[in-house]
Amino acid sequence: MGLAVIFCRGLEGLSSPPVKVEVYLSGGLPAFNIVGLPEAAVRESKDRVRSALRSAGFDVPPRRITVNLAPADLPKKGGRFDLPIAIGILAATDQLPAGELHSYEMYGELSLDGSINPVRDLLPSLLAARDGDRELIIPTGNQAVAGLVCGLPARSASHLLAVCEHFRGEALPLCPPAANLSSVASAPDLLDVRGQLLARRALEIAAAGGHSLLMIGPPGSGKTMLAKRLPGILPGLDDADALECAAIASLTRNGFNPRDWKRRPFRCPHHTASAAALVGGGRDPQPGEISLAHHGVLFLDELPEFPRQVLETLREPLESGEIHIARVSRRVRFPAAFQMIAAMNPCPCGYLGDPSGRCHCSAQVVLRYRHRLSGPLLDRLDIQVPVPRLPIEELREKNLAEGSRAVARRVLAARSIQFRRQECLNAQLTPPRVDELCRPGKKAGALLSAAMTRLSLSARVYHRLLRLARTIADLESSDELGGAHVAEAITLRSLDRA
Repeated sequence: MGLAVIFCRGLEGLSSPPVKVEVYLSGGLPAFNIVGLPEAAVRESKDRVRSALRSAGFDVPPRRITVNLAPADLPKKGGRFDLPIAIGILAATDQLPAGELHSYEMYGELSLDGSINPVRDLLPSLLAARDGDRELIIPTGNQAVAGLVCGLPARSASHLLAVCEHFRGEALPLCPPAANLSSVASAPDLLDVRGQLLARRALEIAAAGGHSLLMIGPPGSGKTMLAKRLPGILPGLDDADALECAAIASLTRNGFNPRDWKRRPFRCPHHTASAAALVGGGRDPQPGEISLAHHGVLFLDELPEFPRQVLETLREPLESGEIHIARVSRRVRFPAAFQMIAAMNPCPCGYLGDPSGRCHCSAQVVLRYRHRLSGPLLDRLDIQVPVPRLPIEELREKNLAEGSRAVARRVLAARSIQFRRQECLNAQLTPPRVDELCRPGKKAGALLSAAMTRLSLSARVYHRLLRLARTIADLESSDELGGAHVAEAITLRSLDRA
């Protein structure tokens, strides 16, 4: 009889709790059992492990093999446990020295010939293991991802035999740090946008303070064009935020692409997306579009065409910056600090107020169309601006507007002011911090009070107007919140006046 213990990590949402792979060989009829809440891919690993061991020239004794994946109440999924199970069998049968196994964590899916395939969703485990006291052995196909995590003691192997030789004295190579991962693909430039000075200004303010934005205009007026240029005026991600985005992307079927390193996500789901696709969910909870847009932009085009119950699920994440998915046996948390940009037509046909006069929608039809968006959701959209159709003469004129580079410099300067003052963006200020940091002057306060009374605005809108005015002041490097700042903030919420 023999017992060996190998260390690994499981996956639960974005967290990666430690897992002990205990391999026990005993007498009795030959059998290979895996216990500890394994899913189908883990149960099938016994066939992959047996074939890989024999292909590599090792003996698989005709005895009763029991593999326990502890803790038993944590669901185990994927092929990441193949390599720990195989090494555990070799150590339990004395085909491999077991003296140093307690100092390692191992991950890898085995092919039938003994080669080690990469693990798709490994990055959360690497981040969790970074502060541990064990070295890691990972597939060679994952070393590019491992190189993103600074200070990670990881070694890579492409075959089961290479791992065995490591424990016999021939050390595996350390994973090199990642280099030259900045994306060569540049974001679309604001120079491509002609006219639309109000929408461009709104986009700059939204970028500077992290505010949500709704653009209202007829088809072809440039709403989508403007939204796609927002990432180009946002500053790049720092290492910590980039790792968090990469870890979320690694949980998807396509995994994380290293070419997207430090690029802000831009997600644009179709209006037929379900609530689970947007906020996350499923039997085995997966991140949705709002989490995949973490630290980036979520663009919802044709906003009223989304089912109302789907849009209502966005209300809490817009406030909290995270989403909690609860199931009967599991509860997981995914971050969702996204910047929401939305676009909609002014009426069902799309041409309300157009000089051509082609719109024949009645007031009741327009009202019903706009009531697809609830008041609480509109309250949470900081900026609401019209994007009218441009006349042909303006399209033919030479474009003298600024490009993304000039706007990005002002955005970065305003964000730097905010982080020095409060260590977060203005859109993330809590109500007590708004009262402390966004005190309007006497004239500005009177103007805001008049707007609140005349437009019957909620307390939520009051705080959002103050945050918005604070961002406008930061763009001007002004410490005082003046009347001009508050007045512009009020004009940037057009639906409040409708």
